[in-house]
Amino acid sequence: MFPLKDTEMGASTFFASSLPHDVCGSNGLPLTPNSIKILGRFQILKTITHPRLCQYVDITRGKHERLVVAAEHCEKSLEDLLRERKPVSCSRILCIAYEVLQGLQYMNKHGMVHRALSPCNILLDRKGHVKLAKFGLYHMTAQGVDVDFPIGYPSYLAPEVIAQGIAKPSDHTQCEKPLPSGPKSDLWSLGIILFELCMGRKLFQSLEIAERLKFIIMLGCVDDIVTVLAEEHGCLDIIKDLSENVIALLKKCLTFQPSKRQVFKELLHDSLFSEVSSVYPPFHKPPGLFSPSPRCANLTLPEDISQLFKDEDSDYLAERSIEEVYYLWCLAGGDLEKELVNKEIIRSKPPVCTLPNFLLEDGESFGQGRDRSSLLDDTTVTLSLCQLQNRLKDVGGEAFYPLLEDDQSTLPHSNSNNELSAAASLPLIIRERDTEYQLNRIVLFDRLLKAYPYKKNQIWKEARVDIPPLLRGITWAALLGVE
Repeated sequence: MFPLKDTEMGASTFFASSLPHDVCGSNGLPLTPNSIKILGRFQILKTITHPRLCQYVDITRGKHERLVVAAEHCEKSLEDLLRERKPVSCSRILCIAYEVLQGLQYMNKHGMVHRALSPCNILLDRKGHVKLAKFGLYHMTAQGVDVDFPIGYPSYLAPEVIAQGIAKPSDHTQCEKPLPSGPKSDLWSLGIILFELCMGRKLFQSLEIAERLKFIIMLGCVDDIVTVLAEEHGCLDIIKDLSENVIALLKKCLTFQPSKRQVFKELLHDSLFSEVSSVYPPFHKPPGLFSPSPRCANLTLPEDISQLFKDEDSDYLAERSIEEVYYLWCLAGGDLEKELVNKEIIRSKPPVCTLPNFLLEDGESFGQGRDRSSLLDDTTVTLSLCQLQNRLKDVGGEAFYPLLEDDQSTLPHSNSNNELSAAASLPLIIRERDTEYQLNRIVLFDRLLKAYPYKKNQIWKEARVDIPPLLRGITWAALLGVE
């Protein structure tokens, strides 16, 4: 995983659709709850790592089919650019489009479709680079079958998605599913978003949702969709001032027939990105533990080596991977549901307020208000690291960079070195819950594993003391030689 650096951690929640209690599967056994299915599909998302995708970290299952997802997050998004109501420059639009296409291509390579692409889900890190958020929602919910809300935003849905409609199997014993959306539907969504950035405002704001969907379907009757959209929103002058490359990109994305739209790989190698593509080096997946290729092949040093030196006040925690930071955050008392409750995303309703007004003998009820909690709340709450930082305030910078050749570096020196030495003699269950001790063990094992197999003997030596739970799987793989 990549370091946390220019991003933060966020949490969001949604409900899986509940199953009737009196229905069994074809084998006569109770049906598996949808929340369990989603939790199972989520595991593959944690393995997908790319600079243009927000890294998924964890998912927890609560009461009444509630699921809480922890993932990489950024405060700024393309939604903020649209709020400024200023057209974005052509060069900036090409950069944004190229970075989004990089993320979409990597998703497509793993057989996934975003389907919920919108300005609020295209985040911008502190350096202004794109990161796609909630890219796994469509996959983990089995193309929307396991939830009661539609996946996607009306203004950004592709015509073929709208034409298919929303279909959910009524009989839970059958395996019928709506046809899944293809990756080219994301290309249409990207085209609408880029058009909005060119104008500096959102499309279809004066139309009701039904009218928006109808208008998008009717675009199949016109030849030049870009011109029709510009005329409809009174921005022909802005469109005429756009560069040829941006106009060509909009037309390639906003092609009505999916079969005539280009695939991501073709579009990334198109000549319209000739000036942009040279800025972005190709993405190389970090080599695995048993990779035969040299792990330092793609390492580069800055021209000014002093940039690597850190001040005493540097945020060393940001240099660790988001998976490690989240694990330490949980040890320091972090709780996903509690964070959402504090931000009033999760609200408890008194049971007396959920009673129906009228109940028949057969169990049918009337006068019960619609439970809106099953609908999607798109809010993402940023997780505060203050509690973790306070817990680690006495940890020195040398703890994050232990010297492997020094026999005394097994427990790095810090202001609380005596406490660490004492913690090493405590029972294992206590050591595994000690935030500072786990930080030192995680950093040490991470460096040893990166030096595998050269440091295999030292891994054996440290494993006899204890193995941090976060790295237990990969450590045992190294010890046993299991690829």
